[in-house]
Amino acid sequence: MAGKDIIRMSQEEIKRVNVIHQAIDKRLTQVEAAEILDLSDRQVRRIIRRVLEEGDKGIVHRSRGKPSHNMIPDKIRIRVIDLYRERYEGFGPTLATEKLFEIDKIRLSRETLRNWLREKGIGYRGRKSPPKADHRQWRERKRYFGEMIQIDGSHHDWLEGRGPECVLMGYVDDATGNVFARFYLYEGTIPALDSFKRYIKKYGIPISVYLDKHTTYKSTKKPSLEDQLEGVQPLSEVARAFKELGVEVIYAHSPQAKGRIERQFRTFQDRLIKELRLKGIKTIEEANRFLRYYLPIYNKRFSLRVAEELDLHRPLPGELDLDRILCVKTERALRNPPLAE
Repeated sequence: MAGKDIIRMSQEEIKRVNVIHQAIDKRLTQVEAAEILDLSDRQVRRIIRRVLEEGDKGIVHRSRGKPSHNMIPDKIRIRVIDLYRERYEGFGPTLATEKLFEIDKIRLSRETLRNWLREKGIGYRGRKSPPKADHRQWRERKRYFGEMIQIDGSHHDWLEGRGPECVLMGYVDDATGNVFARFYLYEGTIPALDSFKRYIKKYGIPISVYLDKHTTYKSTKKPSLEDQLEGVQPLSEVARAFKELGVEVIYAHSPQAKGRIERQFRTFQDRLIKELRLKGIKTIEEANRFLRYYLPIYNKRFSLRVAEELDLHRPLPGELDLDRILCVKTERALRNPPLAE
């Protein structure tokens, strides 16, 4: 065997050459060679014929060194890299391939794009490693849609300087992961009440809500004498409205306890912010109009099916005046007008 041929061969191919030569020299029968190589007699005869005609290189598959029939043309690769640099800079391979197909009608696997980006030395924001395990255990999801809704606000530069900084008020169903969201200028009582009114008009009144201890949701006032006598705690306007609607309020004692909605915000700070960038959205009004289109598609793709397909949201009673509940109420002392002199 020629040394230069062996150098270019894999160990399996070298073994095959040695066995085939033993079969040619009659030291092995073709049947014995077939058993050693785990091939059929017919394949062994064909290989012997090629080696006799071409030498040891006849053992190498004829497609070696030739381009694959399903190889993506160079012009497509160049086009994709140009598009990534111009339009999808910073996108991860998964989201970028989705957008390339959706917008540019170019279908690629994410691994193909990942390899192309690596070859060109183009960086992107990768997925963070999962947090280290601690003493806390993940709480089991609720069983029913509407059984508990996690609510929180995410402060972020959602418009990346194209418009004002804003807050995304997010609602995540604990059982299904179904998302409702809306942008506001700040996180406070009015945005919380307005977003909740929009939520219950769409889905109904949930059984309970899971909140952090932001002053919007949990009052920091000290109990008055009347409160102490009645054994009640002061309520924020948001908590008072939830109570009037018969919604149980559960407060989280740590950020980790709100893990599902925190992870949802991290996903949106990667995916949603880039969707807003692609659309060139500059105002909160435009962003909220986009959410009406985006969220149904997102929920259809990522929401989970629950074990018990029962919706526990309560329908709104026809006589219920939401505006008299989801509002800021203040107490006033009424005094008799002064008597005219």
